[in-house]
Amino acid sequence: MPDANRPPKPGGTTPPHTAGSHDAARSTSPSGSARAGRRGKDRQRHDEVSTLERLRTPVLALVVVAAVVGIGLFVFTSATAPAYACTTIDTVQAPANGQVGQVQPDMGNQHVQPGDKVTYAVCPPASGKHINKTGYGPLQPKVYGPDDQSEPNGWVHNLEHGGLVLLYSCAKGACDDASIAALRAFSAGFPASAVCNIPAGVVGPVVAKFDEMPTRFAALVWDHVFYFDTLDAQKVYDFYLAYGERVSDGRFVAPPEPQCAVPSPSASPGASAAPSPAAS
Repeated sequence: MPDANRPPKPGGTTPPHTAGSHDAARSTSPSGSARAGRRGKDRQRHDEVSTLERLRTPVLALVVVAAVVGIGLFVFTSATAPAYACTTIDTVQAPANGQVGQVQPDMGNQHVQPGDKVTYAVCPPASGKHINKTGYGPLQPKVYGPDDQSEPNGWVHNLEHGGLVLLYSCAKGACDDASIAALRAFSAGFPASAVCNIPAGVVGPVVAKFDEMPTRFAALVWDHVFYFDTLDAQKVYDFYLAYGERVSDGRFVAPPEPQCAVPSPSASPGASAAPSPAAS
């Protein structure tokens, strides 16, 4: 049927749509009304998220984890690192005629605080910086096992008071059952000191593990070291009596902090002064 004779649609004619008008974007029903349920506005499109934004959260998580692990390792390393260092390891020298052991150059006797790291010019040190605090140094005289805390920062203070320190090296093979048993029996016959008559258990002996030395065992008093590979308790006792406490010309040559007054010249041979309160 020609368009001229086509009856008009109910509700009147629909005005023509203009290109680019808002109504042109709408969807209409056959009757010309807006289709129900359709959006009145164009669909909004979100900008595409960048790779950096997508990875930001996991990257931050990794950074936090790495920081926590790093701090933990630093704390653990600081707690387990030794509080001392050795510049050189001592060498065994032939003893002078009639002498036992060898002299070691004096490294002073300054006090340090717990946690301070000390570098000893020679190890094992028979002198040097050490801690002066209860529980840290001087150490309680006893046998310290391979896993016990017994560093030179503490037992050098025992040497300063005239005590003897007996060291054993696990690295050199002195941690077998027989050696440990001999070390535990070492103190049984330990003599009183030569001048102040200080009994065993006051300032020495201290038996401790120490690997930075040239032999399996080493006996130390202030500025003197006796190295050996087979433990002979009597030889160590003799070394201690000869060099642990020494008096010359009316004064103490060793140790730096003697535990009694110099005996009077009028004292009978073999007599010793009583220990001073510092001995405890």
